[in-house]
Amino acid sequence: MSFNLATILRESAKSHPDRDVLRFASGSMTYAQLDAASTRCAVGLRARGLGHGAVVAVQVPNLPEFVIAWFGILKAGMTMVPLNPLLKGPEIAYHLQDSGSSLLITFMGFLEQAVRGAGDVPLVVVPVPGTPLPEGFSPFASLLATDPDPDDEVAPTNADDTACIIYTSGTTGHPKGAELTHFGMFMGASVGGSTFGASEVDVALAVLPFFHVFGLAAVLNTNIRFGGILSVVPRFEAGAVLDAIERDRVTVVLGVPTMLQALLAQDLTGRDVSSLRVAISGGASLPGDILRAFEEKFDIVVLEGFGMSETGAVCTFNKSAEERRILSIGKPQWGVEVRVVDHDDVTIPRGAEHIGEIVVRGHVVMKGYLGRPEETAEAFRGGWFHTGDLGYQDEDDYVFIVDRSKDLVIRGGYNVYPREVEEVLYTHPAIAEAAVIGKPDQRLGEEVVAVVALEPGASATADEIIAFCREHMAAYKYPREVRFIEELPKGPSGKILKKELRDAGMPSVASA
Repeated sequence: MSFNLATILRESAKSHPDRDVLRFASGSMTYAQLDAASTRCAVGLRARGLGHGAVVAVQVPNLPEFVIAWFGILKAGMTMVPLNPLLKGPEIAYHLQDSGSSLLITFMGFLEQAVRGAGDVPLVVVPVPGTPLPEGFSPFASLLATDPDPDDEVAPTNADDTACIIYTSGTTGHPKGAELTHFGMFMGASVGGSTFGASEVDVALAVLPFFHVFGLAAVLNTNIRFGGILSVVPRFEAGAVLDAIERDRVTVVLGVPTMLQALLAQDLTGRDVSSLRVAISGGASLPGDILRAFEEKFDIVVLEGFGMSETGAVCTFNKSAEERRILSIGKPQWGVEVRVVDHDDVTIPRGAEHIGEIVVRGHVVMKGYLGRPEETAEAFRGGWFHTGDLGYQDEDDYVFIVDRSKDLVIRGGYNVYPREVEEVLYTHPAIAEAAVIGKPDQRLGEEVVAVVALEPGASATADEIIAFCREHMAAYKYPREVRFIEELPKGPSGKILKKELRDAGMPSVASA
């Protein structure tokens, strides 16, 4: 079956060519303009000698050039590798070599590291406005310089061809490239968008980085699939996000918990956020107290979903305020199946007392890890993709994540799920951010450690926090050590990086 994901742009451009698709603080772009520019990009890529199936890496922040490149690469029948702009030279080199990239499109602000990592891979550079491009580099505009043939069509690709290679975070070794197909990403956008009522009248906040699967699949693809408008903010800053909500009359906020928490801390006096109709949270578990406080402050419902790089963003979701369970990641999306299994991959009974690994299968799941047949086979053993997340499913099909299997703390033979402890920590009035990790312990195997950042101007001692937790949970669960830090480390999408907390010593250590 021939199908190209770029169809979502082409069809929306046919339906409403003059409607804005992208809005920035400095301007806007219509569907017709994006369709034309991305077609020029496809022609430019072919003119550089890249053939059908070539891999093109893109290391660009949330700018129009990223969106043009994405659909240009698709239209040319090629595959994109989105790269984190913060990668250093050796990391860039690894991704380019592992993916077999033939070209790297980068941003001038990242040029030094891009040059270090590119090696023999040619570079195309998105310049900084008002700053001349260094000599010897091709500007991004050079890809758009050739007039396309009037009959130029979107390249015919197979539905199972790889549209995008999303690299995992690499927390357990070298990053692996998850191959997401044209059809899988289309279904993710179509089913995901219809689940929360996406439509052409929506204006979606696009502050999640486009190189991340959440930003690319759930924000960019979904809203273009439904003909909506994207209010693009290049990087998260709470004030700038509120400015965009007011300026563009944003209706849908999509973010990770740390973003919602930062918005929650803002003063809304004099702000008009009445255009908002829903907030979508994903990427990490949203503490219940934060969810309720956000809903009350912004007068909208917050819906949680679950997905990962390997599932092209969303595979379970809470559909509405009427059909949701607080702290649940929702029910499986249409066409997606979910089970909870034990160590032998046998399905276990439903209920909170039966915790196992969450496994999924369906149209959104990747076709495999690029060039890693053994790891792909292990991840798909029994025909189900093993997520590495621990949780349970209730009798009504709602799925609850308890924690990542790698984050589980086993203290004296008892399983301690960090998320459960974090939920309690977030109810402490002095705590702004919290993460729970394990540390080796000679007697117990592991000990529970809480790492916290306090609210501005607030004070609390380790003994006070430990006593607070002790009142709210079983004796084997509460942290015996509290570490204070100004701000918890986060990845580019805003997710708290527990690996860094485990690997590095924290300042201001106190214990009791």
